[in-house]
Amino acid sequence: MKGNLIIKNAYVATPVGISAVKGEKMGFLREIPNATIVVRNGRIVFCGPSSDAPVVNEADYEILDANNRVALPGFVDSHTHLIFGGYRPDEFEWRLKGDSYMSIMERGGGIQSTVNATRIADADDLRKKALWFIDRMSSMGVTTVEAKSGYGLDLESEMKMLDVIKSLEDDADLKLRVVGTFLGAHAVPKEYKGKTDEYIDLMIREMLPAAKGKARFCDIFTEKNVFEIEESRRFMQAAKDAGFKLKFHADEIVTLGGAELAAELGAVSADHLLHVSDEGVKAMAEKGVVATLLPLTAFALREPYAPARKFIDSGAAVALATDLNPGSCFSGSIPLTIALACIYMKMSIEETITALTLNGAAALDLAGETGSLEEGKCGDIVLLEFDNYRMLPYYVGMNCVSTVISKGRIVSQN
Repeated sequence: MKGNLIIKNAYVATPVGISAVKGEKMGFLREIPNATIVVRNGRIVFCGPSSDAPVVNEADYEILDANNRVALPGFVDSHTHLIFGGYRPDEFEWRLKGDSYMSIMERGGGIQSTVNATRIADADDLRKKALWFIDRMSSMGVTTVEAKSGYGLDLESEMKMLDVIKSLEDDADLKLRVVGTFLGAHAVPKEYKGKTDEYIDLMIREMLPAAKGKARFCDIFTEKNVFEIEESRRFMQAAKDAGFKLKFHADEIVTLGGAELAAELGAVSADHLLHVSDEGVKAMAEKGVVATLLPLTAFALREPYAPARKFIDSGAAVALATDLNPGSCFSGSIPLTIALACIYMKMSIEETITALTLNGAAALDLAGETGSLEEGKCGDIVLLEFDNYRMLPYYVGMNCVSTVISKGRIVSQN
């Protein structure tokens, strides 16, 4: 019976399609009252009115009565730094006292601090910590999560991180799906300070070949005094030539042109985008680059939120993710992400649901597999405590999820 499930008496609300939903269409959800969902061998074989449900031998299925509660696609957290050593609560306190993110990096904190801890961490310990986070993510309705490397910044440590991520990706008993991203270009390590081109050469010569097969995506922190535009173009073109799909940390701290570069190179997504230019918004919309916005990070850094309405009104596809990491955003809260998107980024709840499901899946090149409740998709489903999905932002910052189903298996019940 593994992966065989029938959900009865559900109120289904779902985006539709096998690609990112763009612009004003993000505000549409297919709503089906009194619905039945049938999942066989982990795949949805029916999702529609109960009156149209196929006749099956229920003895072969686990039966779940939704009691008119809302059924949504499982949430997709498409940008996280899930694997890392140590913590940085002292830096959080420094920021509260007024220190900037970049000034903390310049005084030896920031990413390098976590790099030091991650390099000496045991792989098993990194995996155990990741499982602790995964358990909590699952309880909030996440059924797919991206996990980046980027706290090793040398060949051995980056591959250690990617091996941990791959072990999670290949674990059939895990509560959710993991997608790996190589982020060796997260920062220039201290041993290469002032020698950025040499570090890029190292990544191209040694790290990209070693990461091939361990990660689906390659990412870079395109930022002033980290990896500038020409440096980013050189490295990411090499990654693309090596067969990686591309992601960008773009225009987070200053307006640099990372969004335009992501569009130029055909990236799957560009993320952060707090200081994106109008030209960057237009380029991403035209090239179909998903804008992955991270409101928790803006909240934690006391920065302006990314211009969600500008992206949507320009016809772009917007995804939302948590950016869980030990520095700028030590939170993986889906409920708070939803609240911030609706309250401060002026997204409707329908747009927010689309951004956290189908468009999040598209940001991981998985829109054909998950992100909506449709025949042929994986049985990744969330049941809420309520019969109205508008409770999600209204119950501010609180978890509305009652049951989480991954590939037809009930993996979490609150």
